[in-house]
Amino acid sequence: MDQRINEMIKNEIDGNEICLFMKGTPDAPQCGFSMAVSNMLKILEVNFKGINVLENENLRQGIKEYSDWPTIPQLYIKKEFIGGCDIVKEMYENGELKQLLDKHSINYKK
Repeated sequence: MDQRINEMIKNEIDGNEICLFMKGTPDAPQCGFSMAVSNMLKILEVNFKGINVLENENLRQGIKEYSDWPTIPQLYIKKEFIGGCDIVKEMYENGELKQLLDKHSINYKK
């Protein structure tokens, strides 16, 4: 793996409470799964950093290696890899996502 990409990924995860590696941006998602996760975070009104993996092929591959997870989007909360669209959607629907935000004292719309 490219060391610079690895450092860039680590810096983004370390520097943002909630980090979403996605296709496109939160305002203009480029795939349905990225849009779904982004929309769930927007509904909760949490501040999150969306990182467009389509801008850099090395980043797109690098994040998959970094997390050992084959798909995008990928959500990180307080440096912890949470998962992709299906996992986040399930956590959102069953209340686990809010519990996780509470655990980390992250403000959201209750």
